[in-house]
Amino acid sequence: MATNEKTLRVGDRVVVQREDLQQLLNVLNSEGYRTVGPTLRDHAVVYAEVSTVDELPIGWTEEQAGGAYRLKPRDDDAVFGYTVGPQSWKRFLHPPVARLWRSRRTDNGFEIVAESDPDEDDSPFAFFGVRPCELHAILIQDRVFLQNQFQDPIYKSRRNKVFIVAVNCGQAAETCFCSSLGTGPSVSDGYDLAMTEVLGTDRHWFLVEIGTEQGAHVVAQIPHGAASSEDVETAQAVVAAAAGQMGRFLDTTDLKDVLYRSYEHPRWEAVASRCLSCANCTMVCPTCFCTTIEDVTDLSGNQAERIRRWDSCFSIEFSYMHGGSIRVSGRSRYRQWMTHKLATWVDQFGVLGCVGCGRCITWCPVGIDITEEARAIRKNIPSRAEASEEGVYANN
Repeated sequence: MATNEKTLRVGDRVVVQREDLQQLLNVLNSEGYRTVGPTLRDHAVVYAEVSTVDELPIGWTEEQAGGAYRLKPRDDDAVFGYTVGPQSWKRFLHPPVARLWRSRRTDNGFEIVAESDPDEDDSPFAFFGVRPCELHAILIQDRVFLQNQFQDPIYKSRRNKVFIVAVNCGQAAETCFCSSLGTGPSVSDGYDLAMTEVLGTDRHWFLVEIGTEQGAHVVAQIPHGAASSEDVETAQAVVAAAAGQMGRFLDTTDLKDVLYRSYEHPRWEAVASRCLSCANCTMVCPTCFCTTIEDVTDLSGNQAERIRRWDSCFSIEFSYMHGGSIRVSGRSRYRQWMTHKLATWVDQFGVLGCVGCGRCITWCPVGIDITEEARAIRKNIPSRAEASEEGVYANN
């Protein structure tokens, strides 16, 4: 039974029974949030607005491998027994298409009539079921869009209003490697509420940790009980088991230095012979943020607008400058993507651009594996002196 709101504090852990999960959704909706969570659509787990627990992928999981994804039923009624699908929360904070401004002709020229593309519904989002790797991805995009000299107003307006219900992992995929990056399988910060699902022989419940005062306010409105030390240990064992299921590992030791010394490594040519430059890896990545700008005028010439769309460093046009593209080969484009993720991103934002979700492996049509490519690059890397002589180690 719910206790007095004043007894709940940030850092408290409580137990919420499975049958009371719907009430959590009800409270979020009553608080004015647009609740977005995992659903089943087109044979995949995708994120969409939800209002009932029955819309969640109860009793389903996925099989994932390089270039392969398939839903399959579980032998239990786990609510969060999947890992991650093709979508990330990025699409709700950094939308795939956004209008930056619209103008119209006047007697004296043009005037701006809309500075951005407002949401049809500007209600705040509640993200329900955010995995640890994805929460880290959101925090990384905060660095990109909010913690620099220039802030993105569209991202900022959406991000400032988000309520996050994170879910610690009880299931890992073959393509997951978040444990080697320290981005999972448990959350550390950045959440309002963090849940761990526990399925016992006679009990199905969630350990809920309160991360913010707003989280305490929400939990106070649903049935809950204090978590015992045994409850906490049981939930921790669930997460530890997920860590042991990871199918990939990325060695980050001196990785930035290794990549800076390997611009001419023969492995780039080998992977380019397989890469289709389809940009799937960047589209499903929860941290990639490349965009392109399109200016559009109507046929009458009386109205114009500027549109921002997701783009990818794998397209030849993305690096186009006067006279042509500076990355015309698949080799140079794959090298740009991987070295940005695992090296230059650190110089720009202080963290890796990879969170170990494994999406780029799963959704690559030819199964290119970033962890495998990193291992291959480590073999026969030139010394610092050799790299400097070749002119590929300057200023690094």
